[in-house]
Amino acid sequence: MTAATPPVQAPTERRVSARIASISESATLAVDAKAKALKAAGRPVIGFGAGEPDFPTPDYIVEAAVEACRNPKYHRYTPAGGLPELRSAIAEKTLRDSGYQVEAANILVTNGGKQAIYESFAALLDPGDEVIVPAPYWTTYPESIRLAGGVPVDVVADETTGYRVSVEQLEAARTEHTKVLLFVSPSNPTGAVYTREQVEEIGRWAAEHGLWVLTDEIYEHLVYGDAEFHSLPVVVPELRDKCIVVNGVAKTYAMTGWRVGWVVGPEDLIKAAANLQSHATSNVNNVAQAATLAAVSGGLEAVARMREAFDRRRRTMVRMLNEIDGVLCPEPEGAFYAYPSVKALLGKEIRGRRPATSVELAALILEEAEVAVVPGEAFGTPGYLRLSYALGDEDLATGVTRIQQLLAEAKD
Repeated sequence: MTAATPPVQAPTERRVSARIASISESATLAVDAKAKALKAAGRPVIGFGAGEPDFPTPDYIVEAAVEACRNPKYHRYTPAGGLPELRSAIAEKTLRDSGYQVEAANILVTNGGKQAIYESFAALLDPGDEVIVPAPYWTTYPESIRLAGGVPVDVVADETTGYRVSVEQLEAARTEHTKVLLFVSPSNPTGAVYTREQVEEIGRWAAEHGLWVLTDEIYEHLVYGDAEFHSLPVVVPELRDKCIVVNGVAKTYAMTGWRVGWVVGPEDLIKAAANLQSHATSNVNNVAQAATLAAVSGGLEAVARMREAFDRRRRTMVRMLNEIDGVLCPEPEGAFYAYPSVKALLGKEIRGRRPATSVELAALILEEAEVAVVPGEAFGTPGYLRLSYALGDEDLATGVTRIQQLLAEAKD
């Protein structure tokens, strides 16, 4: 008898492109989803993961959306770059809030800040172009850079400098391939706010070396104490032709789910990004655009009330975190996050386990204290945790108390 011939093995097929397969899941959204799933299962989990205000969107904004639903004008396609009246209103808001004078032609309305960031990098970067990224960084920045073909270059700041990078660090990271500096103030995840002098020094360094700057100003209204927000192209006007400003309504107006952001930049770049958007998504949802028009055209009274609550929660959280042995938490000056160092706790025994990384420590806190936090690895700096204080006062106090009680058990 003749032995059967074994079947020929087909080569392994790549089912997902290498480009997309290399993207990490958003760590903040993943933590938030896990916390919500546990709560749905009956666990009393308190989530410090997502950067999402716990306030409802102000009524006048919601009413504008309701009226838009009834208006047949908004039942059809509109310009891919945004409603003309909204682009004009964003230009007026930009002048009002930051002193930066731009025209409607300098503005592209996008499906949230994430699309604004990706489309900006896609319009700017060619394969191999480097982007200097101060770390700790928001999780989406390096992924957007890589998707656009660029190379993120981390420049790490720690708690000893209030998480602010220096010009000397930036210069050490600059190479002949550097094209863009990413600049964020107030910062997610640290809450760091750069002074006017620091903004000017960094901006002039970028201008001197002919770099583009992408600056994310989405937390512009959320600053506390003596800290002040300063818009980079206002402080360093010579950067105007090579500066992109990203912003949106999510944080300021408690509109995270409405998904409206925008890009402010030179006309040629805005046109290129709008061309990309015309193929990717066409226009942003018209009802959300109408709501955004009401938001940016209205006053800032609701914002002031939210900021007052965030400030109170900020002080409570920082005080309680710094009461924990092994935790060091600088006071954030903006946004709504605390970013404590937990490096002194790593390797210590807590309920029979010795977490060696902040990923393992965050997992232990979720399992044993039923509190969801995001580990520093998600932001490019292991050894830290990010906690959002954009949640109710009672939940905040209960959640941090649980963390205090758990970590008080740490021993060598």
